[in-house]
Amino acid sequence: MADITASMVKDLREKTGAGMMDAKNALVECKGNMEEAVDWLRKKGLAKAAKKSGRTAAEGLVAVAASANGMSAALVEINAETDFVARNEQFQSFVRKAADVALTTDGATESLAAAPFADGKNTADSLTALIATIGENMSLRRSAKLSVSQGYVATYIHGAIAPNLGKIGVLVALESAAPAEKLQELGKQLAMHVAAASPEFLDVASVDPAAIEREKNVQREIALASGKPAEIVEKMLEGRVRKYYEEVCLMEQAFIMDPDTKISALLDKAGKEAGSPIKLAAFSRYVLGEGIEKEETDFAAEVAAAVGA
Repeated sequence: MADITASMVKDLREKTGAGMMDAKNALVECKGNMEEAVDWLRKKGLAKAAKKSGRTAAEGLVAVAASANGMSAALVEINAETDFVARNEQFQSFVRKAADVALTTDGATESLAAAPFADGKNTADSLTALIATIGENMSLRRSAKLSVSQGYVATYIHGAIAPNLGKIGVLVALESAAPAEKLQELGKQLAMHVAAASPEFLDVASVDPAAIEREKNVQREIALASGKPAEIVEKMLEGRVRKYYEEVCLMEQAFIMDPDTKISALLDKAGKEAGSPIKLAAFSRYVLGEGIEKEETDFAAEVAAAVGA
């Protein structure tokens, strides 16, 4: 049997909101496999969701940059140890320039790191120099770039602390021959929607088949546990999978500014009004520090240990 540590139980409780003993039992039943334990708790009705903890612990900034013609845009995230650094003008200037440099690359993080930045240094070496200047560890975490051959790529920073800098950044690529001002207005609205609704996939076809099967399995077990006959359960699954798509697929989501309208319908209507079809080709959304957790320390324990030493 796998060793179940207190840390594992703590992580599972944070992911699911389950009680301590329920989390421990789930880990024991699943031989320490965290994802299987999440599903086990969901099937038992002991977890609120399968999503991982959304705690954002890393500091730093997210930045966006757009080309002059509006057909390309980039998104970058650079992390630091403290929020104090995020307010540092030197750090802000670096992150903003990093987004500009990302526009000149294919958007891959590795390409940005190797791209020329300043004073004969590439981005990675320039960041190392900044670390030495400011005296705090930093990292170039990720970057992305979206481009269209015809149309517009909208950018949006939610809660900007400075122009093009903040903690949530979004890109939305629209392919169309519609007038630029129409695409700009629609692009901004869609980018704000993405920031608020946090879709995981563009459309149904983009959903990972493994993710669908996992969701079906969880929902099937929940329905069977309620005493429903197997044939009824399979019919119920169709509705539950449809609801899952509406939650995670951008094109299936209800528009935040008009909940009675799906994003797909919004695009159809906008295309007819603009006189040209509008295709939502891609999107990218960064939330500062998502998926990263700072090491938490128990101050009382540290003091006790120091006294004991």
